[in-house]
Amino acid sequence: MDLRFLRGDPQAPKGHAIFFARSSEDERHIFYTYCVVPPLPLSLARYLPSILAAHLPMDEPNVQVMPIPPMLEELEGEKGLDYLQVLARYRDDDLCELGAIHPRDEAAKMQLAAQACQEYGQLYLNYSASFEQAASSSSSREGLPALDDLDPEELLFQTMTDRQRLAELGKLVGVARYALEGNDTHLLQETRQKMQRIVRLLPEKYKGNALITAACDAGKHSARIAELYLERAYKLLDEEYADIPRIEQAIRELQQSA
Repeated sequence: MDLRFLRGDPQAPKGHAIFFARSSEDERHIFYTYCVVPPLPLSLARYLPSILAAHLPMDEPNVQVMPIPPMLEELEGEKGLDYLQVLARYRDDDLCELGAIHPRDEAAKMQLAAQACQEYGQLYLNYSASFEQAASSSSSREGLPALDDLDPEELLFQTMTDRQRLAELGKLVGVARYALEGNDTHLLQETRQKMQRIVRLLPEKYKGNALITAACDAGKHSARIAELYLERAYKLLDEEYADIPRIEQAIRELQQSA
């Protein structure tokens, strides 16, 4: 089968995707599952009683990719494809269409989910070879990380959680505004570069580059717009999605009145 990516790049899958299929009787009815590729092989045998683990195939001890749930389930209520698209955007998931399926064919729902996961897993495996090679090339001759080639501040940013990175961005917004008020171009450039290094480590859904643009802009509403982008990022982090439209509307209004 061929996965149709409505969101994401088949050449660079994220490792987590929402799958959906339409009912062959009524395309408004959507069936879905969620596909996860563990970052490292997951051995289920470690978490099962020995009497059950003994029945696992010895040649396939690790889970490489899995659908959750293991079969396509109907999307409840009035939710449809629009809902899945919004969900995938805010969660930064891939979104893949699987085609049509008979709504009462339970075996087909399970088989389609399994086949789609295997194909997605292969795409991810192909993609992962690139960053595995990058990891290998960054090692020293002894096989240890080449820490001498990394900036201490960069290492700090890499070890931070997304919440800590957003907090650091919030501090740097204040520094950028101070540099603008004092016409300190050197400090502003230095602060912008530091913010860019943090943003590169954050998912695109946080709109970090837009935050940087606003923070480093001298426009009359730029400081407030930067605050709103930061607030929006925290709302996404805390999964408070209901507040997002209000914040985005406020940003648009300020941009239009600038």
